[in-house]
Amino acid sequence: MSITVENLSKHYGTQKAVDQISFKVNTGEILGFLGPNGAGKTTTMKILTCFIKPSGGNAWVDGVSVLDNPNEVKRKIGYLPEHNPLYLDMPVYDYLSFAAALQGVPTGKIPDAVKKMISVCGLNSEKHKDIAELSKGYRQRVGLAQALIHDPKILILDEPTTGLDPNQQAEIRTLIRNIGKEKTVIFSTHILPEVEATCDRVMIIHQGKLKEEGTTADIKRKTQGKELLTVTIEDAPDSNRLWKELQSIDTVEMVDVHKERPCSFTVQSKQGASSKREIYGFCKEKGYVLTELHQQETSLEDVFRLLTT
Repeated sequence: MSITVENLSKHYGTQKAVDQISFKVNTGEILGFLGPNGAGKTTTMKILTCFIKPSGGNAWVDGVSVLDNPNEVKRKIGYLPEHNPLYLDMPVYDYLSFAAALQGVPTGKIPDAVKKMISVCGLNSEKHKDIAELSKGYRQRVGLAQALIHDPKILILDEPTTGLDPNQQAEIRTLIRNIGKEKTVIFSTHILPEVEATCDRVMIIHQGKLKEEGTTADIKRKTQGKELLTVTIEDAPDSNRLWKELQSIDTVEMVDVHKERPCSFTVQSKQGASSKREIYGFCKEKGYVLTELHQQETSLEDVFRLLTT
């Protein structure tokens, strides 16, 4: 059960929410879908699940086009949107039975399907409670159970661990890993350690465009040939002007300001170049005080910030 996306676009007036992206998700793969807010992740997921139509391009789920046969695509996919749509006044067991019926599970097979999902998602102790009585972590488990109730081969999860505490995040992460042993999974998240712990491959999207894809090791390797520096400078008139001045240095490719420390930056040098001497000379010429200059080891967070700045 693979997913193929070719030149997919979605426009809202002049705004390009998704701008001609192409990628493939292989059978049995867990793909981490990364990007800042407004990057186009949710829009792409809504197109793949046939909630909205693309403005251009196409996507195929197990060979079936989202344009030509959306109902067939929906039968192949389990979907957990960012805002988990639960009926809070229903008991867990009744809600999952209802979800199974909506997904076309034969009436005689619904009890077994519900029993299996309660076991898989760790809901046995909560199955007779109203959903309103559950913690957010257990509500997410119920959301995963409804997405899986019809035994789809593809699972699409939009930020499934947002708002959970670290213990709940770890539980959902383990659940996703276990599910991924049998199914193709796409999930979006802002929690980068979660991606490294869970995903086979990563895709980074920004302003509707695909910026990078590959394993986390591949993505890091692509930037390791470029020097990455942490730079902190004092006595500059303002951080915006300093950012522009650093960006204008010949050997510098990209500069990212640290929001929590306005005069501290991550500086990426151009391929094969080093910016250490140039930055030192620049500060000396301007009369700025260079309080920090050291080379970083490339992390997924560094790559994410540099690609989406």
